[in-house]
Amino acid sequence: MKPELDPKLYQLLKDEYGIEFQNKRWLEMALTHASFVNENRHRYPDLEFNERIEFLGDAVLELIVSSYLFRKYPNMPEGKLTRERAMIVREDSLAYFAKECHLDQFIRLGRGEENSDARKRPSLLCDLFEAFLGALYMDQGLSAVERFLDIVMFPKVEVGAYTQVQDNKTKLQELLQQDGQVSIEYRLEKEEGPAHQRIFHQAVYVDGKKIANGQGSSKKQAEQEAAKRAIELFEKKG
Repeated sequence: MKPELDPKLYQLLKDEYGIEFQNKRWLEMALTHASFVNENRHRYPDLEFNERIEFLGDAVLELIVSSYLFRKYPNMPEGKLTRERAMIVREDSLAYFAKECHLDQFIRLGRGEENSDARKRPSLLCDLFEAFLGALYMDQGLSAVERFLDIVMFPKVEVGAYTQVQDNKTKLQELLQQDGQVSIEYRLEKEEGPAHQRIFHQAVYVDGKKIANGQGSSKKQAEQEAAKRAIELFEKKG
């Protein structure tokens, strides 16, 4: 037998969002971290963790947000649509939504992760939110995910919540391209640490020249940090 999720989660999803999973396997997978599986594999050999379904949820989210922006802004050019989407689906935004929906309270973690406050880690919460979307898609299809995002995400987009938070990669691009097009590229320099606590080191290159480094618990976070440091360097030069 597999360990059961907290029944309060099912009640919360039903009461707040009208969601009732038909196949609980998908939700159990989405709410199970690799550390929990590693610590309990001997007791529950059939446990599945959420990395694969997070991969699916990431693609579903990108499609739905792209469709939303395409319809909302019929005259917006492709480049600006891409930047708007990046603002919406960035790591700290999705981590916020995971907490807003109380998913952080129900994810199953190994003892080591629990003791290191991983439940508050933005990269973990971002992955959790995407995994939940993947689970909902597998259980009920694309329209169910759209309805859910219509409740928890798009109202905040409508009131401009995302325009109030500066995306460092976008800011750097706008800063550098004031006088014409330049090539901006982010390269992974190295990874370190155990699988459940990886640290990523990214560098930002402008026209092939390395400008700044950044690190974070995800590649996206490290890219944002590298962009932030590059902005600070350019601003110092005046």
